[in-house]
Amino acid sequence: MRYAAITGWGKCMPPAILSNTDLATFLPTDDEWIASRTGIHERRVSHVSAHALASVAGARALACADLPAAELELIVYGSCSNDEQIPNSASGVQFTLGAGKAAAMDVNTACTSFLYALSTATAMIRTGVVKNALVIGVEVISPFMDWPNRNVSVLFGDGAAAVVLQASDEPQGLLGERLGCYAEARHTLRVRGAGFTYARGTVVFGDTLWDFDGREIFKQAVVGMTEASTEVLAKCGHTVADVDLVVPHQANLRIIESVAKRIGAPMDRVFLTIARYGNMSAATVPVALVDALEEGRVKPGALILMPAFGGGLTWCSHLVRWGERTAPLAVSDAELPPCTRSALEMVREFMARHEPAGRSNEGLMAPVLPDDAAVAAPGLDAASA
Repeated sequence: MRYAAITGWGKCMPPAILSNTDLATFLPTDDEWIASRTGIHERRVSHVSAHALASVAGARALACADLPAAELELIVYGSCSNDEQIPNSASGVQFTLGAGKAAAMDVNTACTSFLYALSTATAMIRTGVVKNALVIGVEVISPFMDWPNRNVSVLFGDGAAAVVLQASDEPQGLLGERLGCYAEARHTLRVRGAGFTYARGTVVFGDTLWDFDGREIFKQAVVGMTEASTEVLAKCGHTVADVDLVVPHQANLRIIESVAKRIGAPMDRVFLTIARYGNMSAATVPVALVDALEEGRVKPGALILMPAFGGGLTWCSHLVRWGERTAPLAVSDAELPPCTRSALEMVREFMARHEPAGRSNEGLMAPVLPDDAAVAAPGLDAASA
């Protein structure tokens, strides 16, 4: 059987940090209020495009694998904050990296985009369509964030990371996955103003208003990630006791803790980045994976579980077997241009640029995120909660 081993990895984080204290300069909040409800203390704001972040992360991942860009056969770009709708974003990365013979495609399943892209690229390697691939998770959400809406503006940040997959006869890389979607709840997380349907609508295209039902999202996320993790472990013949590290989507610390509790994973085997990065949507899992490698948390042969959920409401969990190498073969010299403004300065510029006449949420209501014991949804009764 052919496998798709992860042989390269790299991230690109914007240098500008937006702290909870910075947010308190224009929102009715403070560090304690945000951190106690989400686990987040700060997040990054990008001074460059998503394409720029993705290209640097991709170059670093290729160097890590010692794979020349000219030999790359596929780029799968996971994101919901593309710089352009047409042409696709992956083609821009292909051009920037000089990967002239690589096929290029985008995947948008919101926060699960990187993991769905990982499934896509792995399947193409397993079936012999390509021999290698670059899989990217990237978001630059800050320019179209609904900044006055405290329900969402405290949660999200910008970032990018990428992995290289190469065909292997060894049982490495993605061993199995469980993908799903609670489409009946897709209205619970909607960005009005980001899409062609708003070109003639009441919300001006580009001036976004975010609908965010925190309580419902919490319930569906916990159920989806728990179900997916339990099923993929069973499908692959493993139990949670076999898992060396859980690298989950980092949307809210309470959600992570709830999922870990339900699948029986101790928190000392759960890797967290939420305090310093917040929710980077599609970039969250790959950035956390790279951080885990850099911090020595991924050992040779490790079994890694990666559950996630996103708008739609999509959900999934992926089980990965790591190879023997945990250090880069080479290092790229790709770098971002210098950042000359603070994160708060950039956010204030975004706010000045986008001031919709009408707003459904004034940012005065706290995100409703229930305590763990209060969660109840289909497939998760009160007793199991």
